[in-house]
Amino acid sequence: MKIKICGLFRQQDIEYVNVALPDYIGFVFAKSKRQVTAEQAAQLRKNLKTGIQTVGVFVNAPIDYAAGLLKSGVIDLVQLHGSEDEAYMERLRSNTGCQIIKAIRVDTIADIATAQKSSADYLLLDHGSGGTGETFNWELVRGCKKPLFLAGGIHAGNINQAMETGNPFAIDLSSGVETDGMKDKTKIIEIVRSVRNG
Repeated sequence: MKIKICGLFRQQDIEYVNVALPDYIGFVFAKSKRQVTAEQAAQLRKNLKTGIQTVGVFVNAPIDYAAGLLKSGVIDLVQLHGSEDEAYMERLRSNTGCQIIKAIRVDTIADIATAQKSSADYLLLDHGSGGTGETFNWELVRGCKKPLFLAGGIHAGNINQAMETGNPFAIDLSSGVETDGMKDKTKIIEIVRSVRNG
C-alpha cells in the first residue's frame, strides 16, 4: 500500500519526508493555509529525495498553469479538487501525458458509483473539500473498482482501520501528521512505518 503526505510548504517538511520516504508528497496550489506558489514548490522539489513523487493539488486552475508545473518537473501528477470535467482532464492529459487523481466528496455510495465513470487514473475519496481532518464511512468504498487514495481524518489511531476497511491503493494524510497545524516529523515517520509494516 502506498502513502502520500500532503500539504508540505516548509523546508523542514521536505527534510521530514526525506527521512520517512513516503511514495508521494503533495504541494497545494489552491487557496489553503498550506498553499505554496510555483516558485516555492520548485525550491522545495530541488531538495526532495529522488523516488518520492510530487503531486500538485489544484482547484479549477487554468490548464496551462498545471501543465507548466508538470513540464518543468516541479510535479509528477495532478490532483483535482474542483469542478474539472472530462474535457479538462483530456486536455491536460493530451498536453502533458500526466496521471490524474480526481478528488471526490463521499456522502453516499452513489457518489462512488458516479465517480467510477471518471477517466481519471485514480480517485481520491474524502470527507469534504480536503484538509478538514474529518472521516467518512469507509465501508462505502468496498465496491470501488478504480485505484483510490483514501483521505480524510486519517491518523495513527485509525490508520489500520482505514487500510483494512477501504483497502485503498494509497493512504493520503495531511492534518493527521501535524501538531498545531504544522507537519510533525515523529508522526510522519511513525505513520509511514505503520503503512509499510501494515
